[in-house]
Amino acid sequence: MIGTLRAVALDAPDARRLAAFYTALAGWTEQYAEPDWIALGTGDGWRIAVQLSPDHVPPRWPDPAYPQQAHLDLGVPDLDAGVARAVELGAELLREHESWCTLADPAGHPFDLYLFPNRPQTTLTGVTIDCPDARALSGFYAELLGKPVTSEGVGVATIGEPGAQPLTFQRIAGYRAPRWPDPAYPQQFHLDVTVDDVEAAEAAVLRLGATSLSAGGANWRVYADPAGKPFCLCSD
Repeated sequence: MIGTLRAVALDAPDARRLAAFYTALAGWTEQYAEPDWIALGTGDGWRIAVQLSPDHVPPRWPDPAYPQQAHLDLGVPDLDAGVARAVELGAELLREHESWCTLADPAGHPFDLYLFPNRPQTTLTGVTIDCPDARALSGFYAELLGKPVTSEGVGVATIGEPGAQPLTFQRIAGYRAPRWPDPAYPQQFHLDVTVDDVEAAEAAVLRLGATSLSAGGANWRVYADPAGKPFCLCSD
């Protein structure tokens, strides 16, 4: 393990609006806020952040020219009621299925609602990340975050146990990688990883196959994973 998952950050043209959407939909609470950054706690270990991105180009799922890069998986006790509530709050219904539905939030990010009858509230069960090679990228993040590979199938792999912030990686044909900070190839989301020592962590992630994007601040730096997705190493 090099670090621990600190936050899953979503880009948005209006950070306050997107934070309010997920707060109302899932009951998440605001933990920290700046003009361009709002962190939400889910109550069960996840931290979802919303980052202001004035040049945000929303995904147009399933159009591969405007890819999603990742999506949230939310379990709800009543699927019809969950979809209706999401649409009332500003989501767009993209696809319906008997036990799950895909919607786009007000910033255009797709997310899945699926029937999860054993919990009385909306639950973030995982984050699914698009990539060209699920086995390779799951291996990278397993080493980075110290999470075991808990399942693997054709074109899909998961790290982390249920209830312990699992990440799922799914292979996408014709995958189109971000080219941060180029708005024509937007990141859409990124992961923040907490480390004890940024210098030591940088050396470790570069050995795993990450690329430095030569950006950062006093206690954080930006890298691209082997699939080209940006992530940040942050020290407290």
